[in-house]
Amino acid sequence: MSSAASAVTAAGTAATPIKLGRWQFWGRLMVVPYLLVFAVFVLYPVCYGLWLARHPQSYVHLVEDPIFFRSVINTVVFLIVAINVKMAVALVLSGFFVQSRWWIKVLAGIFILPWAVPSIPTILSVRFMLNPEWGVINSTIFHLTGLDGPNWLNEPTLALGFAMLMHIWKSLPFWTLILVAGRLAIPGEQYEAASVDGASSWQKFRFISWPALRTLYVTSLILSMIWTLGDFNSVYLLTGGGPADMTHVLATIGIRYLRLDQVDLSMASIVFAMPLILPLVYFMMKRLSK
Repeated sequence: MSSAASAVTAAGTAATPIKLGRWQFWGRLMVVPYLLVFAVFVLYPVCYGLWLARHPQSYVHLVEDPIFFRSVINTVVFLIVAINVKMAVALVLSGFFVQSRWWIKVLAGIFILPWAVPSIPTILSVRFMLNPEWGVINSTIFHLTGLDGPNWLNEPTLALGFAMLMHIWKSLPFWTLILVAGRLAIPGEQYEAASVDGASSWQKFRFISWPALRTLYVTSLILSMIWTLGDFNSVYLLTGGGPADMTHVLATIGIRYLRLDQVDLSMASIVFAMPLILPLVYFMMKRLSK
């Protein structure tokens, strides 16, 4: 029996390198098409864009364009206001949706719909609602008061504000779910012990919830900034950069230059955004590596 067991053990030991070798072979084989796709659809477009934007004169023309300067300001305002408001609201709502009542679960299913539905129909529907002539909002105002409603998207500040609201409304459910998952990872015994000690809801959040969620919150904040820098749906589908190209952001200004057949300026605007993206990527990776 001992010799048979030794033979089986030896056979299993000898077979292990063969199995590992097969897995390594198939793993390397699967990496090849991935590298090919990465080179064709990521590396080549980036290198080609840098080549198109290689002339220093393109950046001179870019900086001299007042529309581009306005788009940089709009992007900074978008990031500071929309992202922080969105994440703060998501943090508050995560404390609501983490409850286990049945009607809260129903509300959570409805709440996630704006994020689950594609951007084009949802944002365009809001744009139609804001139409000054036959939109449902101004039509309701006229039926109730007999007065014409305002042209909601004809004032730059108001139009940009609506674009930020659209971004918050569209992506808020996703980040709320992320923070809900973070709250569910906190042991319930900590809240029970705090309740026994007479802690208030604010004290539970301050001393239990926030310390546990802080890393996740900051990482989500940085990641949301990175994604928002490349998100053109909220602005382009709602305002088209108007009125008078005053609501463009860095994600949409390149489309404007493409429509004007200024490819070099379009690529230069993308390269110009890199100093904003790279520090965010660095800080996010630094936090994830801790």
